[in-house]
Amino acid sequence: MSTRTQGFTGTHMLLATCAFFGVIIAVNFTMAWYASSSWSGLVVENTYVASQEFNEKAAAMKAMAASGITGKLSLKSDEIHYDITNRDGSPAAVDDIVANFKRPVGDHEDFRVALTKLSEGRFEADHAIAAGDWIVEVTSRRSGEIVMHEAVRIDTAEFGQ
Repeated sequence: MSTRTQGFTGTHMLLATCAFFGVIIAVNFTMAWYASSSWSGLVVENTYVASQEFNEKAAAMKAMAASGITGKLSLKSDEIHYDITNRDGSPAAVDDIVANFKRPVGDHEDFRVALTKLSEGRFEADHAIAAGDWIVEVTSRRSGEIVMHEAVRIDTAEFGQ
């Protein structure tokens, strides 16, 4: 009986090299697929146009800040409350309020809700809000003109949810 021992051959090296690079290629394709199927990273549609409008928007935001109108967002269960007041604490005269809820990363859970006016300066909407971090952009209008626009970053845990 004869025993034949074979060492590490060229075939073994070829298979090891193919397996090594096969794993690297598979991981790269997987990471590329996850990157392209998640958040696009798009903040504005056209950066050139956005840069041209920057000074106008900055002046409008300064004017809104100088008006002294403030808003307060509160969440309770599936209810969204928003109170808007003048500098002296009296309710601000506003016709409608729209809130855009956006996730900091990803847009698959984003939603927009129009709040219903309960009384002067007090608005409410019913909408389920998933747990976690949100950027809430609130726009208040009177006679079609923007009275106040603010963006607030919240965590639903802050409201006991």
